[in-house]
Parts: sequence; C-alpha cells; structure tokens
Amino acid sequence: MRIGLAGVGRIGAFHTETLRALDAVDELVVTDANAEVGRGVAARLGVGWADSPRAMLAEGVDGFVVAAATNAHASLLRAGLEAGVPTFCEKPVAGTLAESIELAKLAASVDVPVHVGFQRRFDAGYRRAAEVVRSGDLGFVHTLRAVTGDEAPPHAAYIPTSGGIFRDCNVHDFDIIRFVTGREVVSVFATGSNRGEAFFGQAGDVDTAAAVLTLDDGTLAQVSSTRYNGAGHDVRLEVVGSTGSIAVGLDDSLALTSAEPGVTFPPGPVHHSFMDRFLPAYRAELTAFADVVRGLRPSPCTVADALEAFRVAEACDISRREGRVVRLDEVDSL
Repeated sequence: MRIGLAGVGRIGAFHTETLRALDAVDELVVTDANAEVGRGVAARLGVGWADSPRAMLAEGVDGFVVAAATNAHASLLRAGLEAGVPTFCEKPVAGTLAESIELAKLAASVDVPVHVGFQRRFDAGYRRAAEVVRSGDLGFVHTLRAVTGDEAPPHAAYIPTSGGIFRDCNVHDFDIIRFVTGREVVSVFATGSNRGEAFFGQAGDVDTAAAVLTLDDGTLAQVSSTRYNGAGHDVRLEVVGSTGSIAVGLDDSLALTSAEPGVTFPPGPVHHSFMDRFLPAYRAELTAFADVVRGLRPSPCTVADALEAFRVAEACDISRREGRVVRLDEVDSL
C-alpha cells in the first residue's frame, strides 16, 4: 500500500523510518511545510516527495499520517477525512476544545477510520496493567498515581504554542488512565507552580503541575508532571486495588535513587526523552495503523477518545486558574 506522511520533523522523520520498514508499506511519500528540509529528509531516507499535503492526497494514498506542527493538525486531519483516506494524527487533533468537538463530530459522520497517536496505549507495561485491571486480580481499584517528568524543559519558543502543561504533557496521563481503567473522569482539582525559567509564567503556563481526578466509580487518580526532572525522563503509573497493585515504569531505568541503606536498585541507565522511553510503542502504534488502513482492525484510539482526554486537560487548566473543583460536564459550556 501507499502511505503519505505530512511533517518530517523529529517525530515525523522517525515515523518515516518506521513506516518504510513495514512489509505492508510498498511506497511512502512525504511532504513538509519547509520544502528544503523536507526534500532533504526524503532524499536521505529514500522515500517519495509531494509538494503539499493536498497534492499528496490528490495523487492518491491508502493511508495518511499527520506528524506536522500542532497548529496544522486540525486542517490536515480534516483534509484526510474529506479525501476519505484512513488517517493517523499525532495528538492533539486540534488546539482548542471547540475545534476538537467539531472534528469528533466530523469523524463520527463519515466512514473513515482515524487513529490518534497516544503511544502509551502500545507500551507493554501499560497494556499489561490494563489486562490485570480487567482480570479482576487487583480487586476493586481505588487509587492511581501517574507521573510524567521531562528531564529538561523544551525551548522557550515552544511553550506559548504548546497549549500548556495539562494539554501538552498530562493529556497522555489522562488518556492512559481511561485506557487502563475503562472509566471516565467526572471531576478534577488541579494546581501548578513555577520554580524554573520565567518563560513558563510569561506564557501563562507552569513548569510543575498536579491534579486529582475523580472517576465515575469513585476511584481517585493523582497525576503529577514537571519539566525539570533532572534525574532522567520519568513516566510511571501505579494502580492500587483492594487485593493487589501493579506499577508501570518500575524497571532498571527508573529515574529515582533509593534513600534506603544498601539498596542499589535501580541500576540504570535512565531514559533521557520520551522518544527513548517509548521507542517500541511508537513502532507498535504505526504497525497497528497499517492494519487499520488494510481494514484488519478498528482504530485503537479514536478522535472521540482524544476529545475525552482533551476535555480532562481543559478542566484541569480551568481548575488551576480558578482554584476550584471543575466537573467535566461543565467544560463544554464554558
């Protein structure tokens, strides 16, 4: 099959390498807003080039991968849907809640599969945790603790366009909490602070955040994040039940040092970025997308799923700014 990809930056170039290695992909063509850079990547990786996404879609592709800058996601996803082409889109599908709702409605109205790139759904640890929760081996689940810590902050120019730490960073936690538990979030209480560079506050954002989510069965999920986890990139989830517990990310790469005498765990090495931490998951999700394109499986993460995670992020941002509990049923009307 012939796959088209828009956006060959860091993640797009990685996706290009992954796709060209798949047996199911016979031809790969890419495009980028920066033609000079894009043509260079196409030449280096030995794949085809299109002058624009619309030219690519007009020429005909079996599947379309959106890995462009965040502010281009909505228009490119819409173009893929209008062309009737199965589309993979990195998160978020749009920069605002209103546009996300609009795209969810559009996706629901057409018979075109969309796979949104929440790669944690393809991480072996998270998938195992979901299986254990569903098996009932933990008894009733009452507490989750999710951590996302970047080793170092992104560059200053990125923050004003990121959507804020809850939409950019913790949205992965919000999605995976839904995935692992099979439950929905009904309310949130969130806060945040700035201890690092001034550019976070100048953009109306925070560099460290925390939230308590209440799920629809009363389960509590504690979510924390920071841009300054200097010990290494740290992404974990603990799931605690009445008869057992399980942890994701509790391995030799754990970016923590024990204060207990004689304890040498974890030995390392630590991860240094999300690409390092989730390399196998990124490959697995595009392999799954190839199956979606061929009609072998439904989308493993729909636009509706992405919208729910975005709604939680929106509620957390409102809660942080207003200092109050925010119910999810408030969000669409605010």
